[in-house]
Order: sequence, then C-alpha cells, then structure tokens
Amino acid sequence: MPTDERLMNNRVVSPVARRTFLEQAGKTTLAAGATLCLPALQAVAAESAGSQTSSAESLVKVLYDSLSPGQREVICFGWEHQDSERGLLRTRIAANWLITDPAVNDDFYSSDQRAMIRGIFEGLFEPEWHARIDQQLDEDSGGFGEANSIAIFGQPGSKEFEFVFTGRHLTIRCDGNTAEHVAFGGPIFYGHAADGDDEGPTHPGNVFWPQAVEANKLYQALDGKQQKLALVKQGLPKESQVGFRGCEGEFQGIPLTEFSADQRERVQEVLRKLVEPYRQSDRDEVTACLKKQGGLDACHLAFYEQGDIGKDHTWDNWRLEGPSFVWHYRGAPHVHVWVNVADNASVKLNA
Repeated sequence: MPTDERLMNNRVVSPVARRTFLEQAGKTTLAAGATLCLPALQAVAAESAGSQTSSAESLVKVLYDSLSPGQREVICFGWEHQDSERGLLRTRIAANWLITDPAVNDDFYSSDQRAMIRGIFEGLFEPEWHARIDQQLDEDSGGFGEANSIAIFGQPGSKEFEFVFTGRHLTIRCDGNTAEHVAFGGPIFYGHAADGDDEGPTHPGNVFWPQAVEANKLYQALDGKQQKLALVKQGLPKESQVGFRGCEGEFQGIPLTEFSADQRERVQEVLRKLVEPYRQSDRDEVTACLKKQGGLDACHLAFYEQGDIGKDHTWDNWRLEGPSFVWHYRGAPHVHVWVNVADNASVKLNA
C-alpha cells in the first residue's frame, strides 16, 4: 500500500478525503470535554485502584461522557447496530481493519481523550505485556494509535456496553462482562509481522512466537501414535474459520482425552501461554467458558503440515478447538491468531 494512503474499514482512503472528514466531524468537539478529563482520570484511578476490570470499564464511561455530540455521532453505536456491509458491527473481527474512520492519534480526539483510550487499552493487558504489545504496534502500524480506531456500543455504565479497539493485527474488547456467554467480550485477533511479512522458520523478534514454541514442545512430548493423530497432512482450515462446531462437531487432530496426566499438564501450559497477555478477568472468563463446555477434555489439538516454514517440523500452524472454543494459530508467513471463546456453541461469529 502506498505510504500516503490509509486503510479504513477495509477500504483505502486518500489523506485528502480523510482530512475533510475529520475537519467536519471535529467542528462539533466540545472544548469543555478536554478540561474535565484529567480530574476525571484521577478520580477513576483512585476509585478503581487494585481492580483492573473496574479501571478499564470506568475509563470507558469517563471517555464516553467526555465525547461531544459530533464525536458520538461518529464512534458510538447502538448495542445491536447492523452495518450494511459488515453485519453486527460490535462482533466483527478481521486481521486488518478500522472499526471507525478517525485514528486514535488524530486531532478528532483531545489529548486527554487519547490518554483515556491508552488507559483503557493498557487495562486490557497484563502490565508486563505492555512493552511487547507496543513493539507489535510499532513494527506493524507505526505505533500505538497511528493506525488504530475505536468504537463504543451501547451505554457505558449500563447493562450492555462495549469498547472495541481495532487496527492491523489487533482487535480487542472491553465489556465489563456485559456481553453474555462470551470471553473477551467477543472474538479477538492478534498478530505480528516482526521481520517483514515472510518471517522465516525462526520468527525472529515475534512477540507471539513463544506461544507456538510451547505448543511444539507439547507435540514433541507425544508418542509416535499420538503425533500421527495430531498431525493433519492436508486440510488446513481457512484462518478466519473460527465459528463454533458444537458438541456434535467433527474436529481435526487428536482428542485431549488421549493424553496422559503429564501431557494434559503440558496442554495447561500451552493454554496459560495463550492467555498470558490478558488481564485476569478475561483469563477467568476463558476458564469459565471452557469448564461449561466440558473443559479441555472436550477439546482437540491439531498441528498442520501445510505451511511448515523451512520444512523443519516445527509446526507454524496449529489449532486448539472445542465445542465453543477456538484458538487458531497461523504462523506462516507471519503470525495471525484468531480467538473465539464462549460458554455455548449458539453464539455466532461475524468475520
């Protein structure tokens, strides 16, 4: 893509059209909103000290209250808002998209609003992961907020609301458990192209490659028969194919009921590695959703021969899947990870 163009909502928009849009939308921004933000931020921090969930969700409410009518018209939607091209917008997921047109770092937002967006964003990840997520953003899209956008659905502080943050290789949500039956508030996406789009077999510098290293350690711990069951020779699914199959679904790979106690503990290590970047409340939701569908014993693990970079038998593509649990790791040519977790298979995916 030329450097003077930006990807907006899956379409390329020229900088001239972008500036015109932002100037028109920004005319209605209330100056008073910015003057109130810093004290409000301090109040939220004091109120929610020690509660990561409360902090992020409270900041969504403060951000929402600071928005001018013009800003709300652009980035705020009803809970069930249907986009003519993209369906239920709140549950949309893609590898590279902007959910709304203004980027976080645009003048459309005040400096205090940008600080709140950053605070919400940080609240969704464990602190030790902030630097690694920033590395991904720096290398994939020029830094935090440069090619990321947000939307707010529903009424923050009410029974149903959700903040969604999107961009290249990142879709993350903040919902305060108002989105019933799902972990993370809905499907999420993360990825990284650390050393160019074609990273090679060792994926140098990729912040998410250690997840695949952990999964491959598990594969090496399987006996020959188990490896044969786990390895899929043909039939790598489309990476965005992470809708739920339900209890009667047919799954690729090896059922985890075939694992010994030691091997099941290794699966737990893989799962811990997968959820490690996220705040505790979201990790707890994943655990609760898994438990309700039968736990890891209801899941299968598949490694794919297709896409083995360098033919080194370190499997770049793999998938952990259950009735309403999908964690699809695509490591070739660089990392894309699609996540969809719920407590029942009736929850539909919008990808």
